[in-house]
Amino acid sequence: MAVPARKTSKTKKRMRRGHIKLNTPNLSACPNCGELRKTHMVCPNCGFYDGRQVVQANN
Repeated sequence: MAVPARKTSKTKKRMRRGHIKLNTPNLSACPNCGELRKTHMVCPNCGFYDGRQVVQANN
């Protein structure tokens, strides 16, 4: 079984894990009410999607 000759330094370990992080969701303004919402999702504020009312509004 292979064993590393030296301990991996903190810097090398962190450079390797640099891509592991949280991503912010892509938000866009709703064309109907202007509230921020996720793209390609029904607006939680007004219930519109693609220019049509698809669900009842929460308010």
